[in-house]
Amino acid sequence: MKTFASSITIHAAPETIWAILTDAPAYPEWNPTVDKVEGTIERGQKIKVFAKISPDRAFPVKVSEFKPSEKMVWSGGMPLGLFKGERTFTLTPGADGSVEFAMREVFSGLMSPLIERSIPDLQPEFDRFADALKRKAEAS
Repeated sequence: MKTFASSITIHAAPETIWAILTDAPAYPEWNPTVDKVEGTIERGQKIKVFAKISPDRAFPVKVSEFKPSEKMVWSGGMPLGLFKGERTFTLTPGADGSVEFAMREVFSGLMSPLIERSIPDLQPEFDRFADALKRKAEAS
């Protein structure tokens, strides 16, 4: 099972961070890892993510969990659970008014060992995403 994760402390309100995370059309303005996000980021909705790391490909995902200002999960993959990618975003408020942002993606499924070989190292992209989110939220 291949996993990527990043976390960062952001000095902004959870609602501010959440508004940024759920504004699909604005992703290219602040996120250096994404060309565009199509769709509406709400529970049960399907969106398409166009990542710079694979510019000729769209990644369709479903917003499978959505707890405003707390947690969101994007899920995608192959039918019958043969291959699944699940990206979880969490916001955990700190005692000092800061927020711990965490993003984690786990790849799983019967075909995972074969498909994972073709997945590039996404760790630098995860770290860039977190840094960009911090800059955007703290500037808001």
